[in-house]
Amino acid sequence: MSENTLRQPLQFTFAHNNFNVIDLAKSLAFYQEALGLVETGRKETEHFTLVYLGDGQTGHALELTWLRDWGKPEYDLGDNEFHLCLRVNDFDAAYKKHKEMGVICYENPGMGLYFIADPDGYWIEIVPHRM
Repeated sequence: MSENTLRQPLQFTFAHNNFNVIDLAKSLAFYQEALGLVETGRKETEHFTLVYLGDGQTGHALELTWLRDWGKPEYDLGDNEFHLCLRVNDFDAAYKKHKEMGVICYENPGMGLYFIADPDGYWIEIVPHRM
């Protein structure tokens, strides 16, 4: 990493909104009908399903998350029903800064993401900028 890179301020850009849903099929149908969004991607794991929605042209605008293990400590998002996702130009520097601030409320290094909480308890997901 160059010295100039270290001097650049952290830059955050909007990635998407995320909603935790109880009935994935029902929510998916609603957003497709009400907002005209289409499914642009999907990721399924043993513990959760992520469905990405967009206008089919400009990328992901909305993410629906359905958690199979709701309530288990490592997957319990508490009362968090909605959060923003931001991309950052220097993920490692942002992670270090937020760790020092003590605002990280959930982290998953294996997936390359972590969450910070604002003063009102809303969660902001931080992910690296992807080219």
